[in-house]
Amino acid sequence: MPSESPAGPVTGAAPNATAAAAAPGANLSAPERPLFHLFAVLDEELHASFPRLWLALMAVHGAIFLAGLALNGLALYVFCCRTRAAAPSVAYTVNLVVTDLLVGLSLPTRFAVFYSTPGCLPCAFPHVFGYFLNMHCSILFLTCICVDRYLAIVQPEGSRRWRQPACARAVCVSVWLAAGAVTLSVLGVRAGGGPCCHVLALTVLEFLLPLLVISVFTGRIVCALSRPGLLRQGRRRRVRAMQLLLTVLVIFLVCFTPFHARQVAVALWPDVPRHTSLVVYHVAVTLSSLNSCLDPIVYCFVTSGFQATVRGLFRRRGAEGEPAVGDAVSMRKNSRGSGQHLTLSAGPRALTPALANGSEA
Repeated sequence: MPSESPAGPVTGAAPNATAAAAAPGANLSAPERPLFHLFAVLDEELHASFPRLWLALMAVHGAIFLAGLALNGLALYVFCCRTRAAAPSVAYTVNLVVTDLLVGLSLPTRFAVFYSTPGCLPCAFPHVFGYFLNMHCSILFLTCICVDRYLAIVQPEGSRRWRQPACARAVCVSVWLAAGAVTLSVLGVRAGGGPCCHVLALTVLEFLLPLLVISVFTGRIVCALSRPGLLRQGRRRRVRAMQLLLTVLVIFLVCFTPFHARQVAVALWPDVPRHTSLVVYHVAVTLSSLNSCLDPIVYCFVTSGFQATVRGLFRRRGAEGEPAVGDAVSMRKNSRGSGQHLTLSAGPRALTPALANGSEA
């Protein structure tokens, strides 16, 4: 994830602003500035107060950037070029991949702003806005994927009307527009006037409510698995859906819970020492940036052929000029001795679309 400063997206801005205002010697006019102005200087504050911690976190963010770029780039290629299925889960997953890629690609922008034009607010806007927007989009798209898997596996007949490609596209557009509108409105909020209720409301809407939805659906799928008489295929699909929801729960707990818990704590207790608040904030943001590396685990459970497709791609590339398994052209004598004929078996290029089409509808 790009920036530690932006990471305090919608829910995080206000608490930081409050703590900054309460710090000894703080400019009394600072709380009246838009929250975006406060986000834009958080990196400089950490570098000035804890330079070694800054370097360590930058190294972690660099590793996350490289890993996320490779994993999500591969996933985008598989879903866009090797998957023909138009299932709603694929549409949500492609949008989730895009959000993770955009967050990762904004990291170079953050470095450029910090080292070349520190304090430039227009220069800082792209990575601050990008981090806010994509963090919220990630939470919403993960929730959409979980809801879609639950409907497809547990309520396949009753949900057929709502799981059309057109409906999925409308939901994706709505998620981007809603996240963008909320991000712009929050970045323009002025820091003065007690932001506690604002932060708590945003935490409930953007974190606790999606977490509750995913937890409830996970429990429903566990109950569905306990029903007797399930066919082996049906049970296998429900197990995969449960694995997906459990993976999303782990991502929420590891990546998003520390950040939102810290924001609520600072909103409720604004007298927390400034340095403590600053360090905890940046560490929580670094944990939230791991989302771009953990999301690819979710992709393995979205379609039944994703893992097989990726394995087929690596096996083909690993052959290094030798005929790949399934692509070999075998020559054999006709049993009547009249000559030879070629036998072509289907290789990864032919298999991967079929495998990808096995997405759970």
